[in-house]
Amino acid sequence: MSSRALTALALLAAVQLAGCSAFRSYDTELKETNQQLTAGNIVGALATLEKNNTSADKDLLYYFEKGELLRAKGDLDGSQAAWHSADRVIYTWEESVKLDADKYLAQFGSFLVNDKVRRYEGYDYEKVMLTTQMALNLLARNDFDGARTEIKKTHEREAVIAELRDKEYLKSEQEAQRQGVTTQFKDLQGYPVASLDAPEVVNLKNSYQSAFSHYLSGFVYEALGEKGLAAPGYRKAVELRPNTPLLEDALKKLDADAGKNGDSEVLLVVQSGFAPARDSVRVPLPLPISGNLVITPLSFPVIRADSSTPSFDQVSLNGKPLNLTLLNSTTDMSRRALRDDMPGIIVRTTVRAISRGVAQKKLNEVNPLAGLAVGIASAITEGADTRTWRTLPDRTLVARIRLPQGQHQVVLPNALGGSQVQFKIDKPYQVVAVRALGNQVYADGQIAQVIPTNAPQAIAVAK
Repeated sequence: MSSRALTALALLAAVQLAGCSAFRSYDTELKETNQQLTAGNIVGALATLEKNNTSADKDLLYYFEKGELLRAKGDLDGSQAAWHSADRVIYTWEESVKLDADKYLAQFGSFLVNDKVRRYEGYDYEKVMLTTQMALNLLARNDFDGARTEIKKTHEREAVIAELRDKEYLKSEQEAQRQGVTTQFKDLQGYPVASLDAPEVVNLKNSYQSAFSHYLSGFVYEALGEKGLAAPGYRKAVELRPNTPLLEDALKKLDADAGKNGDSEVLLVVQSGFAPARDSVRVPLPLPISGNLVITPLSFPVIRADSSTPSFDQVSLNGKPLNLTLLNSTTDMSRRALRDDMPGIIVRTTVRAISRGVAQKKLNEVNPLAGLAVGIASAITEGADTRTWRTLPDRTLVARIRLPQGQHQVVLPNALGGSQVQFKIDKPYQVVAVRALGNQVYADGQIAQVIPTNAPQAIAVAK
């Protein structure tokens, strides 16, 4: 091939990469979607999601986000349909892992492919939280049997993830030794190491098991009269978040009679904020390229916590203060996932940069212009993967109360607009779920309804 043709081909590749959909700014897209959601414009948020996903072949993230948006809208059927599509994608992933985990790890661990152009398969905590959110949709209709199915799927999914990650982390360590990569994330100058070393991150058992998911499973099994299955759920929740009275009391009171004097066991679930964003930062690293030590800027992912919604741990129930217990932080889980993944990310990024540097040096010796074009293409493709499920709730807080059947009212803090939510209790066990975003509050529309602030106060008074 002639020198001029080689140069043209390299420049064309650079231009195509610049416009490739694989290099879309996912965080930028979802910022617009989330801003509309916090403003109460769910229709606009859904329209933005569709505008940014025009391909007929929708990816996992599309179904993640659409399910959460439709849930906020109160369209539980549409939400479940979207999440069932996401669940089928994850099921396919599970089957490939079960069939041949080593083959899957070999493909995923390829050093030649930038992480952000890989097919998005979801982070482990997203896979687990998907079935948890699907269970909440079903519980909004008092479908405890359906929720039980999703909970069982959650436990099975956790087992697949646990086995795979054990193999992956061992393989990553072995590959680092083979490639001679000794860099750890703590060695990255200018990287926010403290965010991954925070106690609330390090103290998590792993990145995918949620105390809320297991507590919810215990509550569902208890409601179905399966106390033998409820106890392990509560015990696992205690293990994941020790020294939490709410969780410890669930075990102690498991044998107590529910529905005494006509009262119901009610689990109030308040989810707030958005899952954190993933950003890309460049860190200079000295790399051995063709016998020389070259300072090369490499990109690594960082977690940016959402600040759209004020934190709170108390609401008003029927005019009285009610304390909430934090059982899940998606920000902490996301940081733990990144902390666990960083050794593999460092190995892949480093080896890819060295290989690219060697290839570019050889090309420069033959055709400097072609080498420059490849360098431009490399600059375009260089960057950490910033895709993640952004509409997923960040904080999940709960309170368990015994209430008489009838109408009740929850009022959220003034920082959230003092929104009022009215709900009806008519079963021995019920789950009431509320979502707070900015100063907007969303409810499932089945058991719970948000009372407009301009409505007469008498409407929201508990009976």
